[in-house]
Amino acid sequence: MTNKLITKQPEEQLKIIKKGLFELINEEDLLSKLKRSYDEQKPLVVKLGLDPSAPDIHLGHTVVLRKIKQLQDLGHHAVIIIGDFTGRIGDPTGRSKVRNQMTKEEVLINARTYEDQIMKVLDPEKTEVRFNSEWLKKLDFEDVILLAGKVTVARILERDDFSNRYKNQQAIGLHEFFYPLMQAYDSVHIGADIELGGTDQTFNILMGRSLQKDYGLESQIAMFVPILEGVDGVNKMSKSLGNYIGIDEDPDVIYRKVMTIPDNLIIRYFELVTDIHPDEVEVYKRELESGEVNPRDIKMSLACEITSLYHGIDKAEAAERHFQVMYQQREVPDNIKEYVINQSLERPELMDNGEIDLPMLICNVGFAKSKSEARRLLTQNAVKIDGERFSELTYSMQEEGFIIAVGKNKIVKVVNK
Repeated sequence: MTNKLITKQPEEQLKIIKKGLFELINEEDLLSKLKRSYDEQKPLVVKLGLDPSAPDIHLGHTVVLRKIKQLQDLGHHAVIIIGDFTGRIGDPTGRSKVRNQMTKEEVLINARTYEDQIMKVLDPEKTEVRFNSEWLKKLDFEDVILLAGKVTVARILERDDFSNRYKNQQAIGLHEFFYPLMQAYDSVHIGADIELGGTDQTFNILMGRSLQKDYGLESQIAMFVPILEGVDGVNKMSKSLGNYIGIDEDPDVIYRKVMTIPDNLIIRYFELVTDIHPDEVEVYKRELESGEVNPRDIKMSLACEITSLYHGIDKAEAAERHFQVMYQQREVPDNIKEYVINQSLERPELMDNGEIDLPMLICNVGFAKSKSEARRLLTQNAVKIDGERFSELTYSMQEEGFIIAVGKNKIVKVVNK
């Protein structure tokens, strides 16, 4: 057959698809689908449902999008379902109370923003964007009753969030029970071969498998991607926590933020937010484990790779040069003094939330006589952290520490041992 749409052998496809997955249900069925797809040169239908309630995308959101992009590169077809209908109810996952329903206008505004952003990751030629109001609003009451009859209340209450609210006598809206059913019906309507989601979507996606079977269809493969830790290396990447890397941020910012992640997350980031082949990731992993390569150098490769995904290789390489000048080649004395964060001090610098109280730190290292003087130094842009002027009163300390300077002569490296 000439001009094949799907060129890689099913086994090689499976190897690429499994990179970075948290869970796959199930591998044998997926391989069977891949073989049939390869033989018939018919792309698999890959589904992702998006609730348009929070449209700003950062690297944490791209974990599932990059997995879909891998599937597209293998020749398969993505159907992105914007939940303009389900979004008006809101996914009850993880909720301890009834969620406020969004207006139609709010949903549509967020949906358009989402659609624009996801195309920065996905291949537009292999992506179909659908709104589930297209079919869900056409269901009449008889259709809804038939749909509801395919699942028991006991099954719905298997969800921890529902069962916990029921046990604690917290309100559960009857309409909330329909959210997983509607998401599952989306899979029936488009004939999904694969559905992807985060680990928090396990119940909803498995419901899709069951409902497809009830409608006489082949059950979709369920793929779950892990939650990505933010640059702090501890918490889930989140804008509210400030530990995120936004895909719309400047190249210099993306590159610098990637360079702040802990070394133990280098491979995880390669696996989850890049398109690097699994074999190449294994090479990096062996180099890190053997100690033959400085982790900083591998992290620079990671930073360049991630930056280039959203800004192109030229801007990524420019960001790398900027980083080298600003951070690696800055003029820092060889005999720089080191200050160890000490929580046993009468006036400790480390706050309960893990951030550094900079005015207190500046006092304790002897760069100011009082916290008010230290605050003035900060507001007057007289303080530099890692070579850049810093005016905030708190700072999130990274694993490798940081260099703080006031003027040309007052400089110290801060570490937390």
